[in-house]
Amino acid sequence: MLANVQAELNRFAKYVVSQSKSNLTRGKKNSSKELYNSIDYDIKVSKNSFELSFLMEDYGVFQDKGVKGKTSNEKAPNSPFRFGSGKGEKGGLTKGINKWVKRKRFQFRDKETGRFLSYNSTAFLITRSIYNKGIKPSLFFTKPFKKAFNNLDNDLIEAYKLDVEQLIKTTVNNK
Repeated sequence: MLANVQAELNRFAKYVVSQSKSNLTRGKKNSSKELYNSIDYDIKVSKNSFELSFLMEDYGVFQDKGVKGKTSNEKAPNSPFRFGSGKGEKGGLTKGINKWVKRKRFQFRDKETGRFLSYNSTAFLITRSIYNKGIKPSLFFTKPFKKAFNNLDNDLIEAYKLDVEQLIKTTVNNK
């Protein structure tokens, strides 16, 4: 029934998804493409309402909002998340960094011998640093969402107005 409202919500969601994906790529946060490929939306239409949901990998929220470090809040002072709070999965950061280090074939060198450290040693050093210092917010999702949301009220009102006009025309023509 409210085809224009549904089309407007679709337009809003598509914009947020495409801009979020672009921001990930521009911000060089698109290493494995898992997060990029997982960003999507779902609109559920029922008799009296619409429900719009945005979907992404769980860790996308941490990339977007940042995470406070165990010993420092400097990188993400306003983040609702913190390493060492006991709420997250044990070893989740380590697994992710290990996969990233191996995928990128990234290894530090030993200062004394000049030899490359193992992937596990490199991943351990990076993980420890991230755990203590935190993750800076990228706002890859928040920025496009807020930008589009600021205009959504007027766009939805206009779409609703068009739907009501069509309903009135249909009702008058059928009598």
